[in-house]
Amino acid sequence: MQVFKFGGASVKNAEAVKNVAHILGLHGDEKILVVVSAMGKTTNELEKIVEGYINQSDDLKTLVDSLKKYHSDIVNQLFNEPNPSLNEALEKIFGYLEKRLTIPPSDNFDLNYDQIVPVGELLSTKIIASYLNLNSNLCQWVDARKLILTDSRFRKANIDWELTEMAIQGLDWEQNILVTQGFIGGTKGNFMTTLGREGSDFTAAIFANALNAKSVTIWKDVPGVLNADPKYFNNTEKLEEISYKEAIELAYYGASVIHPKTIKPLQNKKIPLHVKSFLNPEELGTVISENFEKDGLIPCYIFKTNQVLVSFSTKDFAFISEKHISQIFDTLYGLGLEVNTMQNSAINFSINTSFEKNKLEALMKVLENQYAIKYNDGLDLLTIRHYNDEIIKVLTKGRKILLEQRSRNTVRLLMR
Repeated sequence: MQVFKFGGASVKNAEAVKNVAHILGLHGDEKILVVVSAMGKTTNELEKIVEGYINQSDDLKTLVDSLKKYHSDIVNQLFNEPNPSLNEALEKIFGYLEKRLTIPPSDNFDLNYDQIVPVGELLSTKIIASYLNLNSNLCQWVDARKLILTDSRFRKANIDWELTEMAIQGLDWEQNILVTQGFIGGTKGNFMTTLGREGSDFTAAIFANALNAKSVTIWKDVPGVLNADPKYFNNTEKLEEISYKEAIELAYYGASVIHPKTIKPLQNKKIPLHVKSFLNPEELGTVISENFEKDGLIPCYIFKTNQVLVSFSTKDFAFISEKHISQIFDTLYGLGLEVNTMQNSAINFSINTSFEKNKLEALMKVLENQYAIKYNDGLDLLTIRHYNDEIIKVLTKGRKILLEQRSRNTVRLLMR
């Protein structure tokens, strides 16, 4: 059996959903577990709803109504006749959302987030499963919240691998195609959790690992893994084949094409990962496997915006020690702040992370009594794999470099 993952762009409208059915139809009677993200920009819209909910915004109803209309329009374009069972399912999901928004928000932002944002995946999978069944791609809808079992670390939940594997392996395959949700999981207490932004790739890898799948295919709107994001770089090149190790490096440094946690569950069981275009499904795309012979042949560029450099120094000018760094990292972990780069001197320790105002304020509140804290925001982080000096010179022209780190294969530049 295989695992397919379709992201938001691949199910953004009725035509895209029909294309998913076409791709599945190319694989005959083979067993396929299909992991689906929220449609289009639904997750972004639900994040706005979370913000409105927290702030008790007057626009909350308008945002929900807009989300309803978006999904209703897709349903109307997919189905020529009313579909009572689907309509009932969608009404139930929106009923849950509307009821949730009447409950006073928790002080825990991440908990609020995880009880609202997964609605996107529930909506998309209900619609897609209904359409597939209508068009002879017989399938069954399964609930990832009962299969991907996690702790209560909301927005970045940790997988309970033993329970998750038991649940997935206990699936009853009534049809050759199973449709489930990416990005989301559930706790023993029946709370919804999420696995981190773009976590649907990770979901696909979890299912593949538990089911000993033949392969995983991530369907994207690009021809495969590119050496740079086309939003920031011209003349990008496709990587035909890379190793698990190279993919982990790229994902860790922020390559958006693959979620950072995706590779390990696949590497553990030597399951190849294919990244292919849903626009041209017959093309080969990129394969990620044990083979490392083609690693490093093409330089790769990863660009992250909205970065902040935070510097801590002891107020009594004592040396920064392992004890200080441990305390700072414990605080960062508790707040869910990921460190992109770090650097220390005798009395300073600096970390670079993505700018999240509420979390940065919380970090300073916890540590300001013990440390003098300064920060620079509005920065960009450029990572180059397999670099040379000429490439660095071209890409940093006219920029002020605040922090630079080099290893044999990688250079990282935090710039204004």
